[in-house]
Amino acid sequence: MEVTLQVSDDQVAEYLQKNPQFFERHPMLLADMYLPSPHGIGTVSLAERQQLAQRDKIRVLESRMAELLSYGKENDTISEKVHRLSLGLLAAQEFDILLQLLIHSLREDFQVPHVAVRLWATPQELTHAAHDAYQQVDAELSQWTQNLLTPYCGKQPGLELAKWFGTDATPQSYALIALRSEHAFGLLALASDDANRFYPEMGTLFLKRIGELVSAALLRHVTLS
Repeated sequence: MEVTLQVSDDQVAEYLQKNPQFFERHPMLLADMYLPSPHGIGTVSLAERQQLAQRDKIRVLESRMAELLSYGKENDTISEKVHRLSLGLLAAQEFDILLQLLIHSLREDFQVPHVAVRLWATPQELTHAAHDAYQQVDAELSQWTQNLLTPYCGKQPGLELAKWFGTDATPQSYALIALRSEHAFGLLALASDDANRFYPEMGTLFLKRIGELVSAALLRHVTLS
């Protein structure tokens, strides 16, 4: 009586893994084996299937490389803008000019439509106390900023900020950056009408650097208690 042995797919796969020379001993099998096309059109030989798989992998890698290059170019562009802002902040000796330059750069170079600065340190020159940047802020905001160790990005965080920008429109997303030395002495507020411009998962490296640059520039004009 003839007995038929059932061999599972796993057993075949295990055998081929343990015997990689199998197809060297039976080369005609490679020519005779046909598999469904991964693109859904008829069948292809095993060799053609391997070539198609390799081409698909190459396309994925090329797409990923193009994406990385795009990110790299974007970062280079932002770095150049931050560098220009740094030079401007270094050159601006007057408090008013410094803030004007900062706001102009963020609006024009970084396309941030709404920018505001609030300071609660003591101005070195009494005439600066009348500047909009020194409008009184409540204790809740200053304490919230003190605890802000990295830039905040997202919706308005329960603080009354929209009125800072002098517009009737209500911004839909915010980037809030503490201005600090040892302790926070102010807040740089950026806002956009686009709800997706500033979001919690976005990278904040450049925002953090801008905050550090602005803090260093403003320390020349304030007295910290």
